[in-house]
Amino acid sequence: MTTPRIAFIGAGNMAASLIGGLLAQGFPAGAIRASDRGAEQREKIAAEHGIDVVASNAEACLDANVIVLAVKPQVMKDVCLDLAPHLQAGQLIVSIAAGITSASLENWLGERAIVRCMPNTPSLLRLGASGLYANARVSSEQRQQAEQLLSAVGIAVWLDEEKLIDAVTAVSGSGPAYFFLLIEAMTASGEKLGLPRDVAAKLTLQTALGAAQMAVNSDVDAAELRRRVTSPAGTTEAAIKTFQAGGFAALVEQAVKAADGRSAELAEQLGQ
Repeated sequence: MTTPRIAFIGAGNMAASLIGGLLAQGFPAGAIRASDRGAEQREKIAAEHGIDVVASNAEACLDANVIVLAVKPQVMKDVCLDLAPHLQAGQLIVSIAAGITSASLENWLGERAIVRCMPNTPSLLRLGASGLYANARVSSEQRQQAEQLLSAVGIAVWLDEEKLIDAVTAVSGSGPAYFFLLIEAMTASGEKLGLPRDVAAKLTLQTALGAAQMAVNSDVDAAELRRRVTSPAGTTEAAIKTFQAGGFAALVEQAVKAADGRSAELAEQLGQ
């Protein structure tokens, strides 16, 4: 696969993370261009990454093979309508905006090869998880280009149906906050048991990190890992039974379903 020329429309945190990830993989800086309205942000991205950064979206897209739409969902329609006359045949559009469907993008940009993806905030540390959906106009080479882009900041998984983007949003898109909530609650509980707050926080954070690493590196699933560390009549079993008695699994399912439903609602509102 020849090196594609990539244009980023919007040069905020997520775009900067993707650019940094690509460069870290050896992608040439000369093949990346970005646009941003803010002069300060343009200067920052140019200084940090050594890429060409311009004010004009149309200029950024000139001769690009891949165009990454990295603007806020609320301004996506206006950005697309302004951009549409300047696009060329054969360009791949990659949208990382939450809640904007490929149908909405085609309404604003015309019939084009579109990949819609949902990265999450750990992508800023290159530990992200992204779900990708390609419309029927995306070629196999363009799929590889989109996957290369998102894999630069973590894992990238393909979805067969676009509606599953809502489920990805509910699981991994919003998911970091669920873990933050558990960390918050465990830290507070440790403090109530007499631990200094900073000690409770350190222990909780390292436990979360260690448990995640064990789960990622293990050849068995999380349920089996849990069983292995839960001794009969021991302390862990006492805690797990309390979680289960409180309906923990059902509550998680209810919460994830609420996020999935809200994602679908937002897509409807933002696509108008």
